[in-house]
Amino acid sequence: MQVKGFGAGYLVDDVAATTRFYADVVGLPITVELDWFASVNAGAPGYEISFVRRGHESVPPAYRAQEPSGLMFGLIVEDVRAEAKRLEEAGVELVTPVVDEVYGQRHFYVADPNGVLLDLIELIPADPEWAAANLPAS
Repeated sequence: MQVKGFGAGYLVDDVAATTRFYADVVGLPITVELDWFASVNAGAPGYEISFVRRGHESVPPAYRAQEPSGLMFGLIVEDVRAEAKRLEEAGVELVTPVVDEVYGQRHFYVADPNGVLLDLIELIPADPEWAAANLPAS
């Protein structure tokens, strides 16, 4: 299989509110916006996060009422502290504070209007001791 892009989507009750969060608050450009479906670009051509109105006929009948559960997206950004500050100033509550992880990430979580987690990540050097114990030698 030759993958040319990636789209993650989930069912929502309010497509417009979800789209506004990702476009106006997070800052992702809208690529499609209909009353029952919308999609935002996740940073590169062909990489999308989409929202489908719960109950829509395009979704297989047995799945039309499902709630998102355990769903989260990670977006890599240049300066995660600046993004945390910008989002807090916009009134978005951080689910976690910005933390540095030994495995080479500085990140924090926010929740979208549906409770889906968005993990904003800045890549940083891994702790040398952790890297020596956990990563293949290069």
